[in-house]
Amino acid sequence: MNFTDLRKFVAPETIFGVGAVDLAGQYAGKFGISKPLVVTDPGVLAAGWATRVMESLAAFDIEGVIFSEITPNPKAAEVMAGVAAYEAGECDGLVAVGGGSPMDCAKGIGIVVSNGGHILDYEGVDKIIIPMPPLICIPTTAGTSADVSQFAIINDTDRKTKIAIISKTIIPDVALIDPQTLMTKSPYLIACTGMDALAHAIEAFVSSAHSPMTDLHALEAIRLVHGNLLESFLHPEDMELKAKTMLGSMQAGLAFSNASLGAVHALAHSLGGYKDLPHGECNALLLPHVVDYNFSAAPDRFRTIAETMGLDSRGMSTSEIRAWLIESMTSLRSSLGIKDRLASKGIRASDIPVLSDKAVLDPCLVTNPKSANRRDIQVIYEEAT
Repeated sequence: MNFTDLRKFVAPETIFGVGAVDLAGQYAGKFGISKPLVVTDPGVLAAGWATRVMESLAAFDIEGVIFSEITPNPKAAEVMAGVAAYEAGECDGLVAVGGGSPMDCAKGIGIVVSNGGHILDYEGVDKIIIPMPPLICIPTTAGTSADVSQFAIINDTDRKTKIAIISKTIIPDVALIDPQTLMTKSPYLIACTGMDALAHAIEAFVSSAHSPMTDLHALEAIRLVHGNLLESFLHPEDMELKAKTMLGSMQAGLAFSNASLGAVHALAHSLGGYKDLPHGECNALLLPHVVDYNFSAAPDRFRTIAETMGLDSRGMSTSEIRAWLIESMTSLRSSLGIKDRLASKGIRASDIPVLSDKAVLDPCLVTNPKSANRRDIQVIYEEAT
């Protein structure tokens, strides 16, 4: 693109660093919230972070109402249960504490509370008319970046697929990003969410909607995540490494929220909704195969990605750079313990046409650098199986 091309860039207020989690009460007070619905999940609740947030709220005489009936890949029914909890509790704001599932669910609750109807009514781009109640997001993973994005992904269990809701109205009012929340995460969750962040950054950089504003964040995210994820995985006690991966995740979120994504996420949404698999794991299993497919459409951009990952590409041919990049991502994934193929996740040849039919309709495919039809998508799934 040219520097003069029109592009928009939106982002929430962001507080980053150790201690951010304890600012929930202060910010709820600033937004005039007196009784927030605190949206979380059983794992985050058990780890103590939701309690820590409730204590922060109480310090400002704000009474939080816990809603934790959320599973991975948040379901439409869970969103609607949250709406009922919000209305029953006479709440006036939302605080999301957790990974992508609680944050996306909180966004869904806010949409329906303000606009009515059912959450599945809002699938697509810019379908939300009335702004949500105030939303504070406190991420506890370094991956999804729902805390800084205009995306919400909800699982439509009837259709067995994930829907994307994209609107600037669902960008949180503030993101409180605290790396100490990563200290309670399992190694495998760190691996999967980290690969999700890397996929966000790579897809945003090669997206057909990229811009100089998003490129800056995408490349910094690649540098931070690729450069620190494995070390953070191997040294779970190191807070500095945690902070670098969480900052990388935030940068990736700012990039993809504004440049959108591509085929990795289109295929992962279909796969995750169909088999209820972890989103980051789906991305990790698909990423090298999609990069291989997309490479010819943006070789210079992929060269820049490889160089940002540490490759000295002088004297290397395009095909050598392509091979190095795919091997680098595959090796990182394997070193993080993500070694399976789709077949080991229960995907059979008979599933691939169904998955492809869903993926080809995903809005993330619109900004993929290379057009992909149903058969192209089938081949990528086949290669990953």
